Amino acid sequence: MFKASKNTRNLVAPIFISAAVAASALIGSNANAETQASPKSDSKANTSDVINSVSADTLVQQVELRPSAIAQNVTSVSQLSDVKPTDWAFTALQSLVERYGCIAGYPDRTFRGKQATSRYEFAAGLNACLDKINEIISAGLADKVSKEDLATLQKLQEEFAAELATLRGRVDALDAKTAKLEAQQFSTTTKLRGEAIFGLAAASDGIVGPNGTLLAAGGSDRTNTIFSYRVRLNLDTSFTGKDLLRTRLQASNTPNIADALGVANASRLSYESGTANNTFEINRLYYKFPVGESITAYIAPIGQTEDIINPLNPLESDSQGTISRFGRFNPAIRIASSGNPAVAGFDWKISDKVSFQAAYSASNAALAANSATLRGGVTGGDTKVIAQFVFKPADSLVLGVTYANAFTTGGSLGASLNASTTSAPGAINSEFKSNTIVGSLIWDITKKFTFNVWGSATFIDGKNPSTTPNAFVSTTNTSWNASISGKDLFSEGDLAALSFGQPLFTSSANGDLPVPNFIALTSPSTPYQLEAFYRIPVTKNISITPGVFFVFNQGSDSRNGTATVGVIRTTFSF
Repeated sequence: MFKASKNTRNLVAPIFISAAVAASALIGSNANAETQASPKSDSKANTSDVINSVSADTLVQQVELRPSAIAQNVTSVSQLSDVKPTDWAFTALQSLVERYGCIAGYPDRTFRGKQATSRYEFAAGLNACLDKINEIISAGLADKVSKEDLATLQKLQEEFAAELATLRGRVDALDAKTAKLEAQQFSTTTKLRGEAIFGLAAASDGIVGPNGTLLAAGGSDRTNTIFSYRVRLNLDTSFTGKDLLRTRLQASNTPNIADALGVANASRLSYESGTANNTFEINRLYYKFPVGESITAYIAPIGQTEDIINPLNPLESDSQGTISRFGRFNPAIRIASSGNPAVAGFDWKISDKVSFQAAYSASNAALAANSATLRGGVTGGDTKVIAQFVFKPADSLVLGVTYANAFTTGGSLGASLNASTTSAPGAINSEFKSNTIVGSLIWDITKKFTFNVWGSATFIDGKNPSTTPNAFVSTTNTSWNASISGKDLFSEGDLAALSFGQPLFTSSANGDLPVPNFIALTSPSTPYQLEAFYRIPVTKNISITPGVFFVFNQGSDSRNGTATVGVIRTTFSF
């Protein structure tokens, strides 16, 4: 806070309070628009930072639809929820609002008058009131302004002449730079956002058994190290300020880590890509828009259900969160999701505490040419109906119940312990129907620590067209994962997490195969996965995440040993 001069201390107290309140108007009308757009901004932010942070609010951020952060002038002091008639400055604030209309609040209709004010903020608030009074005088309503107020404002204007001149110079410079940016900008409706991942991963399949081991003939312990990348360019377009058209281009050479090892059941990296041929492809194409006040609709020729169905996992991000694919999604989201299917769905916010989400996905028709069943499109290939209720009984607690009904023409869900003699639902070239139920919980224990867990049960009915006659089989599969994470532990933006869970496990099987085959279909050893990582923020746009995860009893067979995967992931965002 500044130290007032002798002249200022002699001013009438209520008018001084009014000017101080006017200074806070800067926070409501200008500076706070920047604060809302960029929580990390401070008084040392340069002009370009201000432009970037303010303009960011004109489009949808990431994939969220949220209201504008620009404050609006208030016409009555009663519109400010945190100002009470018993407050010591209530009368002065009421005078400024009702007589001169030069007060603006935060977007949530709060005033926050207890915040400290600098001389520049005071000067900006004073300037706002001067402009309003000039408008009143220009309109021929000079008699509405008292002589005492004019005298006080004149003294304040003299006292803060230097600050006012500096602020006006900054505004002029900002206007000039804004005009230049508008003339040179890429698009008035589209923003380009990008992300690049450099990943170094070393893996060992841990198989050291004798000849005849299921996954590694000869029992060799295979290791491999890969250095790969994934690049994404998002073109985010908004036509109304509340909708979002996303076009994503992606190129990558990050493979399935299991393929790199030559091991079928080793776990996979979170940032692996569907194709790894170093060519750009359209990875997402969807339009998300509001319908009324409480519904957000989603339609995508190329998409995924997690774009509209909340994964209910704070560690889900493949670039900033978990390093393993298992750690990202529960089976209801993962099943029938290969090949970037077409998706349609909606998110209905029933109340502040309850929302209902639903979607239908169908395999891309172009994939039919490469499918063993030669089927694709809206009804011909892999399809899924998924619905989810999300409950938020408290600010620190989120609960979810998810159901998915899917038809898969050639997936890998389920277990096949000896593919040379029998195939379970989900083995290669099999087709099956499945019903999956998932329960999820996210608990913010404190502002820094969060616990989340999900558990699932999947019931499969399918057949294997490679057998004669086709074998009909039913299995029950379970899976779960639990994580504890902490953010901002050592520096702002860091994230540490520890997860432990059970990948898909076939607990029972029955059908028209001989009894010995059903014994083989039931998983004899429960698989588990343990993961730990720590995200280090290098700058606002660069992070490094070292981590490691272990897969025990991979392939549901203890003879396969433990797979170990170590990762160093560097993420650049711009």
